[in-house]
Amino acid sequence: MDREKVNLVLEKFINSPFWVLVGKEIRDHMKSIRFNILMVIILLTCIGSLYAALTQVREAASNLDAGEELYLYLKIFTISGENGTLPPFVTFMSFLGPLLGIAMGFDAINSEKNNKTLLRIMSQPIPRDYLILAKFTGSIAVISYLVLILGTLIFSLGILIMGIPPTFDEFIRVFVYLVMIIVYIGFWLALSILFSIVFKQAATSALSGIAFWLFFSVFYSILVNILVTASMPDQLFQDTQAQANNQERITSFMRLSPSYLFSEITMVLLNPGFRTLGPVTMEQASGAIPSPLAINESLMIVWPQFIGILAMSMVCFLIAYTIFMRQEIRS
Repeated sequence: MDREKVNLVLEKFINSPFWVLVGKEIRDHMKSIRFNILMVIILLTCIGSLYAALTQVREAASNLDAGEELYLYLKIFTISGENGTLPPFVTFMSFLGPLLGIAMGFDAINSEKNNKTLLRIMSQPIPRDYLILAKFTGSIAVISYLVLILGTLIFSLGILIMGIPPTFDEFIRVFVYLVMIIVYIGFWLALSILFSIVFKQAATSALSGIAFWLFFSVFYSILVNILVTASMPDQLFQDTQAQANNQERITSFMRLSPSYLFSEITMVLLNPGFRTLGPVTMEQASGAIPSPLAINESLMIVWPQFIGILAMSMVCFLIAYTIFMRQEIRS
C-alpha cells in the first residue's frame, strides 16, 4: 500500500499542470530556430576557443613534473589562442551568456498576448502563476542543459588532446563555475521576462534587455570611474590611504553590476592563486605565502558575489511575478 501511495503521489506530481507547462516550454525552446542558431553559435565559438587553448597548454602538460599541479584544465578556460587569435572561453561566455538569457525571455509573455494564446491558456483550470513559473523553469532547464554540454565537451577534448585526466579540485572548480554561469544567465533571463511583461512589443523588450546588458558591461564602469574620481581631489595631493579608499569606493560601486560580480567569481574560481578581491595594501600583502587556495577557501571569497547575483535574479523575477499576477488579461 505504501508503494502504491508513493507511486500515486509521484504520478500526480509529474502529471500536474505545472510540469506539463514546463515540458511545453522546453519543447518550444528546443524546436525554436532562434535558440538553435544561438546554440550553434555558442558551441562553435566555445569549441574554437577551447581547441586554441588546448593546443597552448598541451606543451605545458608534456613538461609536467611528477607531483606538480599546473591546473591545466583551469587554464583552458582562461588562456587565449596563439598570438591572441581567439579570446578565452570566459570571454565568450561573459559575452554570449547574457544574450542567451535575453533571447530566451524577451517574448515570453508578450508573444502569448500578441498571438491571443494567453487567453486560451488562462481559460483552462490552471493557476495563473503556473505560467510564469513554467516560463522561467523551462528556460533555466534548457540553459542548464546547454552549459553542462559545454562542460562535458571541455573535459572530453582535454582528455583526448592532453591525455591527462583532471584532478578532483579542477573538476569541482569547473563544476561550480558552470553552476555560476547558469545563475548569471538566469539573472538576464529574469530581467528579460520582466521586460516581456512590462512592454507589449517583443522588439521593445529585446532592445531594453540589450540596453541594460550594454550599460552594465561597457558604460557602467566608465561612469563609476568618472563620478568617483571627480568627487575626489587630484591623486598628486592624495596619500596612500586616500588612494586606497578611493579604489575601495570604486570597487563597492562596481559590485552593483552583475557583470562585475561574475568577473570576480571567474577570477577566483579559475585562478586558485587569487587570495582576495579588492585593493590590498603593502602591509596586508607582507608575509603572504604565494600558494594556491583550496576550493572551500575560494568559495568563501566568492560567496557574497554569488549571493548578490542570486538576489538580483530573485528581485527581478519577483517584480515580474507581481506585475503579471496583477495584470488584467482580456481580449
